Amino acid sequence: MQPFGQQSLLSIIINLVFLAVSWWAIQGLNFEKFIKSGKVVQARLLMILLTIAIASLVSTFFLNYLSWSLQLKYLFYV
Repeated sequence: MQPFGQQSLLSIIINLVFLAVSWWAIQGLNFEKFIKSGKVVQARLLMILLTIAIASLVSTFFLNYLSWSLQLKYLFYV
């Protein structure tokens, strides 16, 4: 049971790290050119949704890559 708990904790931490990295990266974009004037709430919501989507994609990629790398030892196991 402990490995599942460790894997869950690692997944939560990785997701939070990539959420923070994605938010930091999105702060560098100039959304004012893409959003109509006076639509601040919609612009903030779009930034949050983009952050979640990008963080989810990147963390899923990272966790899959980590899992597949750990399973490579079974390739040569007889």
